[in-house]
Amino acid sequence: MCARAESRHLHCKLGLRLVEMAISGKHIEIVVQQLNKFNPEKESVEHLLDESTKVLQTFKVSHETFVLETLAGCIEYQPLLDIVVNAFFVRDGKHCLFSERNLYVVICYLATFQLEDLGLQQFSRIVKSLDIAKMHKFLRFFFSVLNLSTWIKDEWSHIYDSLYVKENWIDPLLGWQPKIEPLIEQLADILANRVTTVKTSTVTKPKEFDLTIPKPRAIPVPEPIPLQEKHQPVPQSTYKLPKEKQHLLKLKYRNRQKAEELLLEANINQFRCAAVMPEKKALRGYISDSMKNKTKFQAQKIHGKIDNVPIKLNAAAILREGALYQRKMEQELNRIESLLRGARDPSEFLEWQKQMREKDLEQQLAEIECRRLQGKLSHEEAVLARQNVIQENKKKAELKREETAELMRQYAEKRLQEEKEMRELVEQVVEGHKNVKQARMKLQKYKRQIVQEVSEESRELLRQALEEEEEKLRKRYELIQQIRAIEALPFFRNKFIDLTQTAGHGLNGEMSIVELRERLTLLKEAQKKTEEEKRHQIIHEKQAKEQLLLDKLEQISLFRAALGRAAALKQEEKKIKSQLTTGSVKDERVLDLQKKITEKTTERKKQAEILKITPQKDGAEPRRFWESYESSLQEPHWKELEESRERQFKMLQYGLMSRETAQKMAAYQAARNGTTACILR
Repeated sequence: MCARAESRHLHCKLGLRLVEMAISGKHIEIVVQQLNKFNPEKESVEHLLDESTKVLQTFKVSHETFVLETLAGCIEYQPLLDIVVNAFFVRDGKHCLFSERNLYVVICYLATFQLEDLGLQQFSRIVKSLDIAKMHKFLRFFFSVLNLSTWIKDEWSHIYDSLYVKENWIDPLLGWQPKIEPLIEQLADILANRVTTVKTSTVTKPKEFDLTIPKPRAIPVPEPIPLQEKHQPVPQSTYKLPKEKQHLLKLKYRNRQKAEELLLEANINQFRCAAVMPEKKALRGYISDSMKNKTKFQAQKIHGKIDNVPIKLNAAAILREGALYQRKMEQELNRIESLLRGARDPSEFLEWQKQMREKDLEQQLAEIECRRLQGKLSHEEAVLARQNVIQENKKKAELKREETAELMRQYAEKRLQEEKEMRELVEQVVEGHKNVKQARMKLQKYKRQIVQEVSEESRELLRQALEEEEEKLRKRYELIQQIRAIEALPFFRNKFIDLTQTAGHGLNGEMSIVELRERLTLLKEAQKKTEEEKRHQIIHEKQAKEQLLLDKLEQISLFRAALGRAAALKQEEKKIKSQLTTGSVKDERVLDLQKKITEKTTERKKQAEILKITPQKDGAEPRRFWESYESSLQEPHWKELEESRERQFKMLQYGLMSRETAQKMAAYQAARNGTTACILR
């Protein structure tokens, strides 16, 4: 309260200066603009006052003090002023613009705190310099005796002491009210005169421009049309493919025909082992029935005499194979030298090692077979468990149906009761709507009046905007005409060039175009000579390389013949050994698992007969899923089978695997996939 009293004392000291000043509406507008820019969250009051002093450098010192004092007072007493201005916008100022709020804040501050210092004459001069209709509305609202003595006094008493508010602000305002009343009546009279007087605007009469008549333009002399030189015809090579591309396309077409013939032959001559066993089909059930006519295996035939097929070798393959045979020959020579020195022949050890590996392979195959049969056994057990779960689910479903029937009956009774209550509620609401229609009609009339007032203001704004746009278009048209006139002026672009002279830029190594052409021809001739020398050198190197490859090919053919004879001898020895060896005895674990599987399958079939489970024929979506799943599994299965057969055949041919181990692996794989074993000869 002490700070407020000190500021009040400061206002009294500055009052003598304010009385002598001639204040107009411009000063009020400056204060309003600064208040609009002020943001209390981002900016302080001192910073605002510093910026306003920079703006007011063009005004006198007395004017600057008034503006700064008013600006500081509006910010200091903002809570009090906001109460009055907000109430004005709610009651009498409903149609006023909210952007002009700070204008009413400044007038309220001057009337409350500066009226004694300014005096009635100076205050009336400030009010009349502003918009008269707005000032008339606000002063009539603020200087109402009823408003000052009732709610304004009560609201201000919530912020400051009620006794201080009454003595310092409310009583002085009530004392000034009879003196302000004539000012309000004067504003009302001015508004009445403004409405009655209608200004008669004089119609503008257009006058013709006093322009000079231009002279007629001279007809220009026609320029001769330049004749164009005959252009060279387009060569036919642009519309035809080059010979290399045509040759490549022919080769591509022939290769495609050969590939199609080979594919057809491979599809006709397929493997015997690719046929699916009937027992395997029976186990798959209704899923495999839908795939009978969709996926058919078509395998390629493996020819017996692969060694006789001619293979085209490139230079890298020839050199690689020559190096291989050279390495083998060196190893054989080293082995013979070591035997001559007294070393031992490792053939017996290798034979024993081979037999042990075959035994390990048999054990591995037996373990794999046991795992497969265990998986089959677990599958049968899972099917039995699923059948038991189906029986339990049926019992639970029957109990659930009975419970849902009881709940549906209770829900229907509850629904009927709710419908009765809703009908009664609707009847009550219809009676209430009859009274609401009258209030809606009054509200619509009030809204129509507001729309009419707003539409008149918008038309005036549109008219002003159209006038501004027309002025802009006129100026733009004049500017375009000037640019076109400048572009129409003729100017010459021809420039004569002498090819024997230099450009004259003063650079090192500068030369004319003729000299440049001569030097380029000399460089091209030197380049051609170097290219011919390189060409001769490449031809000599190529001939030497071809001779080396021919020598290597002769050496390779000799080695191949020797290796073929050795392989034939080994093959005959293996045939004799295979005839002497007996068939492998099955493992006891495999036999026990097979017995268990047969018992489980019989038990499952009995359980299925009891349940009488039949496959659903109307389920289209599960069948589509199983068909796609079966086809996605079957295609890689057949590819894997075909690749494994080819691998075994090649290993047999080159002597990397014995015939007995190959037959055992084929039998195991056939049993696993459900196909017949392929006899490899």
